[in-house]
Amino acid sequence: MTALISIRDLTKSFGALAVLRGVSLDISPGEVVCVLGASGSGKSTLLRCLNLLESADSGQILFHGTDIAPLARAHGGRAMEAERNRLRARIGMVFQSFNLWPHMSVLANVIEAPLRVRKLPRAQAEAEGGALLAKVGLADFADSRPSRLSGGQQQRVAIARALAMAPEVMLFDEPTSALDPELTGEVLAVMRLLAAEGTTMVCVTHEIGFARAVASRVVFIDEGRVAEDGTPAAVIDNPRGARLRQFLARFAE
Repeated sequence: MTALISIRDLTKSFGALAVLRGVSLDISPGEVVCVLGASGSGKSTLLRCLNLLESADSGQILFHGTDIAPLARAHGGRAMEAERNRLRARIGMVFQSFNLWPHMSVLANVIEAPLRVRKLPRAQAEAEGGALLAKVGLADFADSRPSRLSGGQQQRVAIARALAMAPEVMLFDEPTSALDPELTGEVLAVMRLLAAEGTTMVCVTHEIGFARAVASRVVFIDEGRVAEDGTPAAVIDNPRGARLRQFLARFAE
């Protein structure tokens, strides 16, 4: 199967700190790729490069065969920023923090980008936004402000907001890290639904059980490199390297 995204020898440093050291990875349509790794291993930086929020120092990010990495580095005023925004709409991202606009209703949060970027008529945006809120179990909260919602509910709104742009792939950067176990389950249930529907997903997560049950592939990143890549059975249940075994042992205690 032709890859939707092909990452080739991607590097990224912050000053003297090398965070990504030649990462190469293919992501095919419909795959759920869970990315594991210790804090500081480069997982979140990788996602931010894919979404053009960080510019890679070298390497390629091929999206439908076209290298989009230079877009993150390019200057060009409003036209270039508009191009980046159009691309980000096709590569949706959900962050650790919910990043909802507190002064807007839940529905307004979901439809803002479709109105401004997709240029949808308001009636269509509201209909699609309402359907997405129903999908994540929040149809009754459309008129509420985010402050009235629990953390798990806010994260589900953030997922609906990303889906409202009709992205071709969804990136999740530890979306449950700020939530307690009960609220974590709410968010993971939505992600399981998306996976069952065939949504292409790249999930940075510490939820080992979720990765084992839902991922088609698991990637372990260690010190900025892909150390192991394979099925959940191969990577989680039969890790080859000592570093991965040590990492997984922390979750078995």
